[in-house]
Amino acid sequence: MLAIGAAVTVVAGGGAAFALIGDDGDARAQGGNVELSTAAITKGDLVDTEKVDGTLTFEGERDVWVGASGVVTWAPSQGAVIERGDPLVRVQNRPVTLMYGGTPMYRAIGSGVSDGADVKALESNLKALGYGGDLTVDDEFTAATEAAIREWQDDRGLEETGRVDDKQVVFLPGAVRVKTVKAPEGKRVAPGQPVMTVAGTRRIVHIDLDADKQDMAVKGARVSVELPGGKVVAGRIASVGTVAEETGTEQNPRTTVDVEITLDRNADTGRLDQAPVTVELESERREGVLSVPIEALLGLREGGFGVEVVEGAGRRIVPVTTGAFGGGRVEISGPGLAAGMKVGVPAGE
Repeated sequence: MLAIGAAVTVVAGGGAAFALIGDDGDARAQGGNVELSTAAITKGDLVDTEKVDGTLTFEGERDVWVGASGVVTWAPSQGAVIERGDPLVRVQNRPVTLMYGGTPMYRAIGSGVSDGADVKALESNLKALGYGGDLTVDDEFTAATEAAIREWQDDRGLEETGRVDDKQVVFLPGAVRVKTVKAPEGKRVAPGQPVMTVAGTRRIVHIDLDADKQDMAVKGARVSVELPGGKVVAGRIASVGTVAEETGTEQNPRTTVDVEITLDRNADTGRLDQAPVTVELESERREGVLSVPIEALLGLREGGFGVEVVEGAGRRIVPVTTGAFGGGRVEISGPGLAAGMKVGVPAGE
């Protein structure tokens, strides 16, 4: 709600817009004569916003491990996009290939393996990459699955065993963008050591939102994001964390929740992989209220506020109760006020 003290500050900050109204109803402007114009009382939703800091980045950041051990003979560059069938890294000159799937490569997949979602994921990838011909994609490992694996291994210069494991394949949910290479060419790696940090290819904005402001972040709500340089793009809140975290320092402690915003598909975010941004969130919404420009408020000598209602050549002061404010307007209520009525404001406002 708009406190009276805050309103005095806003109105007084308008200089000649501030006036004291005496008991006789005369407006005596403080600071000289005031040229007046009019503005309409409107009825509708009044939205107040607050700007918070965020970071433009990519979704789904994670470390990548491989089961291969030895010297890295090739690694991708930072920012490279790796898709299904592409090598994530080469160890001892043998590729470790990205395939799409939600289950990690936790076992070797070959003849005699039990049915499972990982078998289905492998078959789906082989089929998408053009192997297997009439291979049926299901949970069962068959002779057709083994034949497709051998063909795929032959094309990649791998030993044709008809069996794959985490030395050859890494399952990730989709295409990835390389954020950090942790095992560059020449480095020796072993199972259990991350070789890189990757993220998805879709842009998001991450906010560490103060926990006491969590109500401002509503999943599905539209927001605007100001990029470096001042360009503004549209987005939508995709998720709001439910666990508060200590993210500040000992000198400046903060308790925050994670908020992620997805940007519109056609949003041009530039070429920076990561950048600070400003996000405008809705802090309060009042539905179906009467409102006027803040400059229409007049400070009453007896206390409180009023507006000058203009009716033809006549003018009268109506005391009002103020409520929420946003977008340069303030919610008002008072006797006889209605949408469409005109109120006085300083000329040029």
